[in-house]
Amino acid sequence: MTTAPATRTSDPFTRCSPAFCSVVPPHLLDRLSRSADPLIAAAARRTLVTDAANRTARRLTTVTGAAAVPRAADAPAGKPRRTIYDAEHKTALPGKKVRAEGQQPTGDATVNRAYAGLGATFELFRDAYERDSINGSGLPLDATVHYSRDYNNAFWNGEQMVFGDGDGRIFLDFTLAVDVIGHELAHGVTQYTANLAYFGQPGALNESMSDVFGSLVKQYALKQTAEQADWLIGAGLLAPDVEGVALRSMKAPGTAYDDDVLGKDPQPATMDDYVHTGSDNGGVHINSGIPNHAFYLVATRLGGNPWERAGRIWYDVLTGGELAVDAEFADFAKLTVAAASARYGAGGAEHDAVTKAWSTVGVPTE
Repeated sequence: MTTAPATRTSDPFTRCSPAFCSVVPPHLLDRLSRSADPLIAAAARRTLVTDAANRTARRLTTVTGAAAVPRAADAPAGKPRRTIYDAEHKTALPGKKVRAEGQQPTGDATVNRAYAGLGATFELFRDAYERDSINGSGLPLDATVHYSRDYNNAFWNGEQMVFGDGDGRIFLDFTLAVDVIGHELAHGVTQYTANLAYFGQPGALNESMSDVFGSLVKQYALKQTAEQADWLIGAGLLAPDVEGVALRSMKAPGTAYDDDVLGKDPQPATMDDYVHTGSDNGGVHINSGIPNHAFYLVATRLGGNPWERAGRIWYDVLTGGELAVDAEFADFAKLTVAAASARYGAGGAEHDAVTKAWSTVGVPTE
């Protein structure tokens, strides 16, 4: 497939993706909404209704254009500007301001985890990729916690992060997993760079970029090598009685959970099992397992710190200006090969790791 480079204009239709990006995919919530347990079903239905309203609001933001946020005159470059709000179990955003940049921890662990997670994400992009916040220009990082009641999701709405507390039966507090915070903020990075469309393979790439950088946020914070990392997305989110370890596995897509209520993880690891579906925006949360697995293979083959060589290659492609908004897996794969050669030299270990990884998952690079 030959695609033109993504355009960058001031038109709000092209500046921001119209996607409402949440970490729990709708196909999981659809299943939970049909649970025989009325409490589980009710929480899932409320989450689906809330998500539908937020999805509509996100589209309106796209039409009108998100307001520009200039750097304050007294705001130093390379320093986060975090503000945490408490929705107090309502849905009006942003809610009550409860912690600002530089303030001491509060008595609310959820507030403090959100604050720390925003900081961990900021630090990865600053330290590893010389990026000043998610837009590259010091964008303030706002987050709202305790959103709605029994809300089973976390999302980036194009302007801020929002976290639910979970229903306690299937999902726990969504600030528990720092990679989920990184995942959602990485949607903002994609919004301000490649702006990948949110349907089919481009949408799966969009989700995969968030899984990749969300995982790197956790690994950087914990100073884990590729061999030490668990390569799970959302470990710690599932309630104790759920048969599963996380929302997704980059190491072994399709194995994150297998539960009577939640169902079985549907992610494929290779193109042989690509899922053709009209739900979930054409399977964006499902087929992201394929590029996720490719990144895992690159990172583990190279070894060492995943945010360095493997992460740098992915970041170069995301921000390089050649990734089209409608790029498919093969388009992205070819660009990663080119990026590996450009940064590390043709025929080197990095080029070899990238080409072999995509070959393993069945995506052509030539």
